[in-house]
Amino acid sequence: MTADDERWFVLDGRRWRRTDPSIPEALRSELVHELMDARRSRPVDRPRVQDAKVALGERGRPWWEPLDDRALRVRAAATMRALLHKRDGRTICPSDVARVIGGASWRSQMALVREVAETTDGVEIRRRAQRGPVRLAQRGR
Repeated sequence: MTADDERWFVLDGRRWRRTDPSIPEALRSELVHELMDARRSRPVDRPRVQDAKVALGERGRPWWEPLDDRALRVRAAATMRALLHKRDGRTICPSDVARVIGGASWRSQMALVREVAETTDGVEIRRRAQRGPVRLAQRGR
């Protein structure tokens, strides 16, 4: 069980949810940069802020609670959109998304991540990325 001090921090008397500690540092840093870029945009791009915060586990279903299929899909789609924005529409790897949402057991999330990318959520991801078509590939196929 995660202690309350690992779940929350207090700033100016207000309690805020911490970032999911199971996100690998490089991906966490990339998502935090995307969050800051979205906050600095004028006007503030609220959908990008929401995507980055959901990907980081700071919004949506709390990261310390068991995630059902719906919550995992929402977080996977938000992570895909956030990474696509941060990488300016360039390539993202499904395993990056799985590592963000799945922690140490990320491999078990690969099928869900691929399915999210290929279904209706994928259409929304392509629309929000606004960088052209999204091509799913694995080992060049």
